Amino acid sequence: MGVFVFLPLVLPLTALPVARLAELHLHPRVATRLLSGLAVVLALCSTLSLVLLVVVGTAQLPGNPLPDAWSDPEVREAVPYDEIAGKAAIVALAAVAVGCVAAAGRHRRVRRHAHRALAGLPDGELAVLTDKAPYAYALPGSAAGQLPDAGADAGSRRGRGRGHGRGRVVVSTAMLDCLDTRERAALVAHEQAHLNGGHHRYLLAVRLAARANPLLRPLRAAVAYTTERWADEEAARVTGERTVVARAIGKAALVSRGTPTPTLAGFAAPGPVPRRVAALLEPAPSAVNWWPSMSTAVGLAVWTAAAGTLGSALSSANATVTLFLLLKTATPL
Repeated sequence: MGVFVFLPLVLPLTALPVARLAELHLHPRVATRLLSGLAVVLALCSTLSLVLLVVVGTAQLPGNPLPDAWSDPEVREAVPYDEIAGKAAIVALAAVAVGCVAAAGRHRRVRRHAHRALAGLPDGELAVLTDKAPYAYALPGSAAGQLPDAGADAGSRRGRGRGHGRGRVVVSTAMLDCLDTRERAALVAHEQAHLNGGHHRYLLAVRLAARANPLLRPLRAAVAYTTERWADEEAARVTGERTVVARAIGKAALVSRGTPTPTLAGFAAPGPVPRRVAALLEPAPSAVNWWPSMSTAVGLAVWTAAAGTLGSALSSANATVTLFLLLKTATPL
């Protein structure tokens, strides 16, 4: 396997330049999908490398997790290993597992809590909560379409479950009081765009990827921004009023501190709001030429990230196949 097994751990560095450039030069929809795809593939490859390092690096350790056939000294001698790297990989892989489980669990708890907060409200795509805190966010539908209380009867469970499978736009009365009629329409269109685009999936994917490899954290921040820009552009397209959407975003950012549910997309999500407003005051971005030219800075960054991702995938595959062939040779059936 050699050095190939270590490459996927550092190749995410090749994707860092494209994070900021994609925010500025690519259509938000394209940037979101591109950065999310890069993050997921790079995270999977680096995690696989850690698994291989654990298997190979612990081959000589007592109580190793390998099959009993590996206990033969000749078999162990045939397996390349690095005891220090193996022990470090165990710790790193455990940290990855704990981090990903914690992130996924938090995301699930937040969604369940948010759904329970809507209990008793009329069904529909828009849920208005009486609250002095101004906020608005998109709440994806639950996996089962409903989150019933244990003591509720079947009829009430069915009644509360309608509409939850599609997701809902949640907004507080305080937020509505801050906006005029046209700005409220922009707010609803923005949050509906989050639901229609499945932005929570992209946000969760890059959050897990960043837990798997800390070098991918810039991509997580970039996707958090591009999903908001994607929803901004959709709201501007639906309402036909870019200035109104920009004004609504500015007002919401002034009166709120983001969503009370940190893992969900929100209208006044923390981040570079001035850049979002400035982008809406410019003409709508074009998505026709979605793959930039190599002669541009963003094109060079995209191709570099693509090459790094391909290299990471090939390195992981090479190390996996090499280990498989070695195991097959050393431990005949």
